[in-house]
Amino acid sequence: MEPDDELCLCFHVSWRKVINYIRIHKIKTPSMLNACGGAGTGCGWCRKQLEKLTTQVNAVTPDASDIEGWLKDRSPNKEIYASGRESYREAKVDQTHRSGHDLG
Repeated sequence: MEPDDELCLCFHVSWRKVINYIRIHKIKTPSMLNACGGAGTGCGWCRKQLEKLTTQVNAVTPDASDIEGWLKDRSPNKEIYASGRESYREAKVDQTHRSGHDLG
């Protein structure tokens, strides 16, 4: 992933924005990231990644000038991430239909 790729695909929140938000606001729990452009409040796909990223940034805080290098070894493959999200969303739709709930 590149720093300006989307981590939260529902609200188009980039990896860079989330990393900097964690750094600047000293975020310790992923639930506090909802104020970062709504990250994690949509479909739910990125929540596990937000949790992992919060832990990683707190363990080894990247310098603002080296987010690209820091992220290189700590993020998933862009295509696999996007593909996984589509599978996740399809499964949620199937589950909703089976339970008889309307998506609205």
